[in-house]
Amino acid sequence: MGQLAQNLTDIGYMDTLAADSTPLHRLDPRAKLLTTALFIVAVVSFGKYEVSALLPFLLYPVYLAAQGRLPVGYLLKKVLLVSPFAVVVGIFNPFLDSGVLLRVGDFGVSGGWVSFASILLRFFLTVSAALLLLALTGMNSICEALLRLGVPRTFVVQLLFLNRYLFSLTAEAESMSRARALRSAGRGCMGFGVFIQILGHLLLKTLDRAERVYRAMLCRGFDGHIRVARFSNIGRPELLFCGAWTALFLVFRFVNLPVALGQAVTGLLK
Repeated sequence: MGQLAQNLTDIGYMDTLAADSTPLHRLDPRAKLLTTALFIVAVVSFGKYEVSALLPFLLYPVYLAAQGRLPVGYLLKKVLLVSPFAVVVGIFNPFLDSGVLLRVGDFGVSGGWVSFASILLRFFLTVSAALLLLALTGMNSICEALLRLGVPRTFVVQLLFLNRYLFSLTAEAESMSRARALRSAGRGCMGFGVFIQILGHLLLKTLDRAERVYRAMLCRGFDGHIRVARFSNIGRPELLFCGAWTALFLVFRFVNLPVALGQAVTGLLK
């Protein structure tokens, strides 16, 4: 199976994970969506030199992965797949901010390296939380939750179509890639001109297929409403989930627990 086909299978696998029946899967999607949004806001609100204060936030993705019985290795691979974007954002920080911020023994650590580590940690926390939300809830349920939270229907339907038509785009790209490989007889990489032509044909074929898919949806009664097989209401488990994690996020945000714990241990040893 080619790489594009493998990526297509991975996209569908997230929906398979969301069909499980653990207590976390059964929670109302609005509770998980709001809690994850609060988590992301709390994480990104830290200053650029904060590293130790972010470590307690690892508890949330670890809890979701463990209680949701999700494949940690698979999700970590997905996070690593997009990690070069975070590396590109912060890779020049050590050169632009070379002032020593802290010392570890005789070794001085510049502010650039600290801010670079903070960017990578915040990236890991936010991306892993978003992937876990998708694996626990599914795109259809997330879109339905957005509608119930008051997000405009036009935006939500466009988001749903983007997810669905991604399958069409990947399938067409895999077909064209296979056709080119069969006709090139194993020769080297394609030239820039050939790549542009293939990209243009891919766009036209994807648009044509998306139009056929949309007409088929209309023929089957699609009216813009998202229907999900399993949807619950806000109850005691949802309120407990949101309340407990919100309280923890507030503690993590305003109290540097690693530093406080280190000071407490140091005080006991004196």
